[in-house]
Amino acid sequence: MFVDIAKIKIKAGNGGNGAVSFHREKYVAAGGPDGGDGGRGGNIMFKADDNLSTLADFRYKRKYIAQNGQNGKAARSSGKSAPDLVIKVPRGTLIKDIETGQIIADISTDEENIVAHGGKGGFGNMHFATPTRQAPRFAKPGMDGEELEVQLELKLLADVALIGYPNVGKSTLISVVSEAKPVISNYHFTTITPVLGVVRRADGRSFVMADIPGLIEGAEQGVGLGHQFLRHIERCRLLVHVVDVSGSEGRDPISDFKIINNELKKFNPELANRPMLVVGNKCDLASEDQIENFRKYINDLGFKFFPIMAAINYGTEPLLNAIEESLSKLPPIKIYEAEKPSISTLENDSDQSFKIIKENGIYTVEGKWLIRLINSINFDDYESLQYFQKILISSGINQALLDSGIKNGDTVKIHGFEFDFIE
Repeated sequence: MFVDIAKIKIKAGNGGNGAVSFHREKYVAAGGPDGGDGGRGGNIMFKADDNLSTLADFRYKRKYIAQNGQNGKAARSSGKSAPDLVIKVPRGTLIKDIETGQIIADISTDEENIVAHGGKGGFGNMHFATPTRQAPRFAKPGMDGEELEVQLELKLLADVALIGYPNVGKSTLISVVSEAKPVISNYHFTTITPVLGVVRRADGRSFVMADIPGLIEGAEQGVGLGHQFLRHIERCRLLVHVVDVSGSEGRDPISDFKIINNELKKFNPELANRPMLVVGNKCDLASEDQIENFRKYINDLGFKFFPIMAAINYGTEPLLNAIEESLSKLPPIKIYEAEKPSISTLENDSDQSFKIIKENGIYTVEGKWLIRLINSINFDDYESLQYFQKILISSGINQALLDSGIKNGDTVKIHGFEFDFIE
């Protein structure tokens, strides 16, 4: 089954917690704090795999979670960082943030792309020793790994796209000029999935051609099958529009040409300006007048016209020469730029934003970083409480509470921990 869109949830690993430990050794008095740091959580990475051609595997597994980093240990031993989780996808897959619709990465090269960063490991208590705080009984917890829901969208990487109505001979054409083996029969929608073929030339050069399932009027709104595959045309550098010039199915070739171009324009206006060659197939069934009338119409529009009989490989060589010449003048296959840079939690440790909500005389302070702070404090230890108060002052929370009208004795609540405010 050809699947070119899938939605999955990914969760990078959390960082390991820092350790609270004190050096204990015979004949060594007051060895001091020696708690090690936690390890980094595993990243979620995506990598192109040329052995994959669809996103079908993601219909059955929709959640991917990387391992957490190990906690720190005594004797200044850091926890082990978790391995990265590598997810393999077909080359040409776009990864989009479902919430915003922005592109996070385009998996079209051999590089591994980090889409969700693992959390940074927390500092052990050895980092918090000072001349006045020689026995800190607290450490930092590890930071959470990034978690998001993404949409995988496959856009085929091909140089040339064969477009046109069903049963005009696109599959026959790609079968005679490349090693592709599409299903070929004399009925509509024989091709129900895009087919890729490599066209090899005598000079050793080659290009990739894609047979796009037949488009019909209304495809952009979901009529027929074409609407499912219009996205695969967007990367192609050159369009080859195949038309049944004989009108063997009772349609007018000029009308067919107009309808398909209109569908492309409605789907993506950029496609209206994409370089195009026009092929008139089934010339053996057409009269000279039919061929010449269509040729004149196409030439007047500024397009090159190539009459062929794909079934017997007649007229395909001039077409392939023209395709090769056109491709030599065009830029490479489009690679999409990331619209939403993934912000690493490793670099986000300085985010100390917060908000204060006053309700029923209680001042509630909210901020994601405060969860980590609360988890790192030993409220039964005097020095740990002093460190907590210092953070409240240095982060601006203390002043913000005063600006909000708080008085001595009023209750402050921070992620489940309540205390009376004292200026």
